Amino acid sequence: MDTADSSYSYSLTTFSRSGKLLQIEYALTAVSEGKTALGIKARNGVVLCTEKKFPSKLVDRAAVRKLEMLTPSCGMVFAGVGPDYRVLVMKARKSAQQYKLAYGEHKPIRGLVQDLAAVMQEYTQSGGVRPFGVSLLVCGYDDEGPHLYQVDPSGAFYGWKASAVGKNFKNARSFLEKRYNDDVELDDAIHTALLTMREGFEGEMNEHNIELAVVGTDRQFKVLAPAELRDYLDEAN
Repeated sequence: MDTADSSYSYSLTTFSRSGKLLQIEYALTAVSEGKTALGIKARNGVVLCTEKKFPSKLVDRAAVRKLEMLTPSCGMVFAGVGPDYRVLVMKARKSAQQYKLAYGEHKPIRGLVQDLAAVMQEYTQSGGVRPFGVSLLVCGYDDEGPHLYQVDPSGAFYGWKASAVGKNFKNARSFLEKRYNDDVELDDAIHTALLTMREGFEGEMNEHNIELAVVGTDRQFKVLAPAELRDYLDEAN
């Protein structure tokens, strides 16, 4: 860090002399220390995949979820600070439910992403708070087709064909850039996601230490059961 910037490192609402909000950069550092998560948009759906490792074999695996449904056709995953993610999941579900009650239909995917990004951006310019220490990958399927968005701690969001966040995200994106094509089908995208995860995975990858979810033309966000995931892992070998 530049010496001139060090005096601004604890201030969220003050720009440093080099034009940075350093607390946001620290939040991105927290994201880069999180477990790898990735998303791939196919021609007929989207796949999300993430590591699901535990510090002890005594942890109840069924009680820990990184992939969360927001609406029947939309879900998301994160890299970074887990408790921050839970807050954003609740806010997104509340926004989705308010829209459903008002208009009688599910909120468009981009609208949900904009709401999440607005909340995250608000926490970069308010006193007495800190940025959310997570980056999100949000996927869904609506009248405009499949969608994949990434939302960062600054509140910036972009649509992606394929992306990765968390530890080893640079290598994962590089791998995806080499293998991605616009005409990929959902099943092929699942295989690509598993191959990408395996590239930087420490130890043996199996159905118990990763999570994978898909949403397709049926507009149903579904987290695969371990048995289904095992079949895809066998095919990817």
